[in-house]
Parts: sequence; C-alpha cells; structure tokens
Amino acid sequence: MSELITQAHFGTPGETPRHAYSPGDDFYEMLINTHEGLDDAQSRLVNARLILLLANHIGDLAVLRQALAAARAGVAHT
Repeated sequence: MSELITQAHFGTPGETPRHAYSPGDDFYEMLINTHEGLDDAQSRLVNARLILLLANHIGDLAVLRQALAAARAGVAHT
C-alpha cells in the first residue's frame, strides 16, 4: 500500500456485500456505538486511541502522511 484510498473501501475480505452502502453504514454504526455513554473527554480519548491503533495497523509512513494531509485539508487554522 503506497497511496491513500479515499473512496469507500469498507467490507470483509473475501465477501461481497449485499448492498453497496451496507459496510460503510455498518462501520458508522459501530463507531457511534463505541462512543455511546462517554463524555466528551472519554470520546476524544477513544478517538485518539483509535487513530493510533489504525496508524500502527497501516504502518506505511507515506500513506499516513497522505492521510494526515487529507484530514487537515480544508480545516481552518484557529
């Protein structure tokens, strides 16, 4: 993996989803459920931990650099 994938890319390897929207919706539901019942500080901590876990899983610094730039793009400086 050397380039950031920015199109929908959700799913279970080897399985074809029945509905094109389902895997992304399933992830969004899991993410919302993960934050359920947490206060703002706990929710930010979960997000930070998730970012670090996924960054470690990706492991490719070039891809991570692209992801950081894409996430930062369009966000106003404060």
